[in-house]
Formats: sequence, structure tokens, C-alpha cells
Amino acid sequence: MTNTHPGTFIVCTYFVAWAIYARNHNVFDLPVGDLTHILYAFANLDADGRVFLGDAWADTDKHYEDDSWNDSGNNLYGNFKRLGLLKRDNRHLKVSLSIGGWTWSTNFAGVAASPQKRANFVRTSMELLNNLGLDGLDIDWEYPKTPEDAVNYVSLLRELRQAMDQYAAEKGDPVPYLLTGAMPCGESQYSLLRLNEMNQYMDAFYLMAYDLAGSWSDAAGHQSNLYGGQVSVHKAVQHYISQGIPSHKVVVGMPIYGRMFQNTDGVGQKFDGIGAGTWEQGVYDYKQLPLPGAVEYYDSESVASYSYDSTKRELITYDTPLVIDRKAEYIARHQLGGAMFWESSSDQTENPDRNLIGAVTKGLRRHAPLDSSLNHLSYPTSVYDNVRNGFQ
Repeated sequence: MTNTHPGTFIVCTYFVAWAIYARNHNVFDLPVGDLTHILYAFANLDADGRVFLGDAWADTDKHYEDDSWNDSGNNLYGNFKRLGLLKRDNRHLKVSLSIGGWTWSTNFAGVAASPQKRANFVRTSMELLNNLGLDGLDIDWEYPKTPEDAVNYVSLLRELRQAMDQYAAEKGDPVPYLLTGAMPCGESQYSLLRLNEMNQYMDAFYLMAYDLAGSWSDAAGHQSNLYGGQVSVHKAVQHYISQGIPSHKVVVGMPIYGRMFQNTDGVGQKFDGIGAGTWEQGVYDYKQLPLPGAVEYYDSESVASYSYDSTKRELITYDTPLVIDRKAEYIARHQLGGAMFWESSSDQTENPDRNLIGAVTKGLRRHAPLDSSLNHLSYPTSVYDNVRNGFQ
């Protein structure tokens, strides 16, 4: 069933549909040599369980410079055509559609509770996988809140896995399709989940090991510290493994952004305000950091980094290449599955020494190769002519 291989590492990133707008970040900007998997964010789901794409123009319609307006037949364009071309040219690169996310998780609980709505979810998400030419589905339910949700989550995963395996069997496809999930790192959230039952259906658990501190916190703090404090990456990792998840399925998420605390004297001190941010309040693209006037610091005890402007009394918590390198060592030492990033548009590409995706790849490759399992190229029943033809 599983398409994650002990002894090799996953390096994956979320690519967000909205990156192509003001951020001017496109599929062809992705560092494919440093990646094994791409998670496309997001598909939405309605109250009846129907899964559908969130932005038709970005996802399937946009014509790029080398896309003809005169192709015959029904063809796929937009980001998913670009991803299909990347897959064709980079057979190690697997692409999954991520469903839900912070904004679009509202309907998950009601859908997961109903056998009929789960059936709609499975049918429509598998249609998207087949039509778009994908390698897997990533469930980003933020978050199951009750014991009933946790039980229903397992049912949803079981039915999805059955559909994936049936789909592969019908195609005579020896390479399994991927079923993964974006997983919480807060104790109240992960302790609710029936992880041992989820494990038998899932290929990888992508731990959202960031946002451990932010505007909701009582004091300025680290948002992705490996150790220490009430919440840490290590504490979350240990919980998942203690519940029977094989270590090679546990993938550590890392932020490519920082969170600001204003009017503070430092880590652990009170704050007032979170700053304007790059695109949303309080959140800064990593490639902007450190801001002018701020000095970067490394906390070796917590394995965390931050910048501080003593004049403005502003602290921003984010991962630097040094922290990413230490996390790569941690992943290798604990034989974890690899690294995940949120999200690709804000990495530093102008200066290779500051690039975070490159830093984790370099760190992991010191210990073992990256996962090179093959993606899928054959989708003979896709509604799109160019997907059926393998973009030839």
C-alpha cells in the first residue's frame, strides 16, 4: 500500500493556487531538483461532500505563454497542466491535491459523519485525481474537534484508501496512490485523533510543526522550536510515534514565513501587536527576513531562531538555514520520513545560502538519498485529452 520508502527522505512543499497572483510565483518556479512531492492547496468541499477545485482559472484554465488557444479537443491548462508537465519531465516528482485547509474545513465534520456524504467525497475527489492526473490526495482537516469526528475521520480515510486501491487495480497500476494528511501539533488536537487506526490507511503524516506561537499567545515565543516550552516539534513527533505511527511516515513541517510580536522585550516576554505582515497581519515572507534594523539570533537550546529589532522592540520568529539544518539532522537521527514546507512562494531564491528548501535537502542528503519512487503518467479515462496523452 505505502509509497513512502524507509531509508529515503521525502521533501515536499505546499504550492498555493493564489501564489500566481500578487506573489508572482508559478509552478515552473518550483525547485524540482530539491523536491520529491508537491501538495497543491486547496480543493474545497461542500456540505454534501462534493470536492471541487477552489479557483478554476488558476487551477485548470489559465493559458501560459506557450499554451495554444487553438488546441483541438478538451484540454487541461492552468497550474495543473504545468504540474503535469513537471511530472512528465521529472519522474521522481509526485503531486497530490490537498483538500480543506484552514478556510475550507468547515464542512468536514458533517461530511465525515454521513456514509452518503463520505461516498460523495470519495467519488468526487477520485474523479479529480483521475482527471487532473495526480498521484495522491492530502486531507487537511483543521481540525477534528470531538471523539465522533475522530472516528468518522478513520471511516473517511478507510473508504478513500479502498477507492484508491480499487482504482489502481482497475488500471493494472503497480504503483500505489498516496493518501496523506496535514496533522496538528497541538496536544489538545492530536490527542483526540485515533492515529493507530489512521495509520493503516495513510502513507504519510505531514506534521504542521509551525504556528506554535502567534497572535493568540500570552507571550512572544518560538513558532517552530524543536525542543522546550509547552509545545515543541519534538513533543508532537514523539506523540505520533507513541501511537504506533512508523517513524518513516512522520514528516516534519517547517515554515517559510515568520510571525511578528511587537512591543516586546524578547522571547517569553509580553507583547502588544503583531505588525502589518507581507500579505496578512503578523505574517512575514521568509525572503524579507530579517527586516532592516533587526538582528538574527539562534537559540541552541530550543533549536529555534528569530530576529529582534531593539529600537522598534519587534521580534519575528522563523526558521533560518541553520535551524533547518539542525532539523534535518534530527529527522535523520530519528529515522523520520522527511520534511514538508508551507509554502513555496516565500522562500529566498536570490541567495542560495538563505534558501530553506535547499538547506533541508542538503542536510538530509548527508544521510540518505531523497525518495525517487516513480510518479504516475497514465490516465486513460481522464476527461482531458492532453492528460490522457501524457502531455506528449
